[in-house]
Amino acid sequence: MIDLVQDLIRIPSDTQEGANRALEFSAKWLEDHGVEVTILENEGYKMLVAELGQGDETIIWNGHLDIVPGKKEQFEPYIEGDKIFGRGSADMKGGCAAMMVAFVGISKHADRLTKKVQLHLVTDEETGGSKTSKYLVQQGYTGDFVVCGEPTFLKIGLQAKGISQFFITFHGKGAHGSRPWEGDNAILQSHRFHQLLLEQEWTKESSEFYEHSSINLARIQAGDRFNMVPDTCEVGYDIRFIPGQTVEFVEEQLTAILTEHFPNAEIRRRGISPAVTTKREDPRVMQLVDIMKDETEIMGQHGSADTRHYAVTGAGAIEFGPAGGDWHGPGEYVSIASMERYRDILMEFAYYTGVAEQV
Repeated sequence: MIDLVQDLIRIPSDTQEGANRALEFSAKWLEDHGVEVTILENEGYKMLVAELGQGDETIIWNGHLDIVPGKKEQFEPYIEGDKIFGRGSADMKGGCAAMMVAFVGISKHADRLTKKVQLHLVTDEETGGSKTSKYLVQQGYTGDFVVCGEPTFLKIGLQAKGISQFFITFHGKGAHGSRPWEGDNAILQSHRFHQLLLEQEWTKESSEFYEHSSINLARIQAGDRFNMVPDTCEVGYDIRFIPGQTVEFVEEQLTAILTEHFPNAEIRRRGISPAVTTKREDPRVMQLVDIMKDETEIMGQHGSADTRHYAVTGAGAIEFGPAGGDWHGPGEYVSIASMERYRDILMEFAYYTGVAEQV
């Protein structure tokens, strides 16, 4: 497994071409170890599906091989103690490698499986997952429960905030920069909107795992001369709302602010996704807790993963993976011991036939 992770890190999969190469490498590795795989392609993005077992229940292990851009030296992995350093080691080639090794492991005794286990390896999670994980769901590759192997330190990420991303264009009135009172500064409109948004009660609501929603003013574009009052301003927002709220609710609140205070503004949706709300009482969650005892804890994720694409079908979906650190940063690493434990947990989870008590 250590060699496999390092081989994957050496493939610069921060481009579509590189991610596809990592996918093809993984497919060959699995085939060389006796696993039959199916490779699909959508709009140039490749993905892999393999299945073992039989039964009415289907468990999916999902991992992404695409990564964020890295420097040349980050694609030369090295080991220090328990840590493997390199771009994508934690997010999430370490998790993918553990899944692959676990899948090969259960393939040796597939006749013992009382459920179907599918392995999904994909190549566009870092850019939204719509070309691969979402596509797989649309093609019918769905299950009862999905484990996305994101780095969680072996904690179970039950929930994830929903997403509402949008652009707003504010329209003001241009004027000479020396006489701003004769114009209507569109940048100042956007500033007022931001303040009104932060004052909304729904943005301060909390839930079991979250103190409040996340509101990120991600982009702003306005003005091109110092001696002119800008007459237009476009802002881009990334709102991550808490479980219990909906995309429709958030958009209603945004529209209400604009209608009352900025009737000439225009809103344009960029991307939306409902919150992931897997229940503690899901029997597979209880099985994992039973396997791990006091080794794990339940949590919510602020960010979002490919769990959201599977959860829309009603499947239970969690983020659950090995320990690591500084993902997307210069010192990214994954823990070897944690990968090995993760591999063992996945195999035990695949074979689990007991009835876990409610947590």
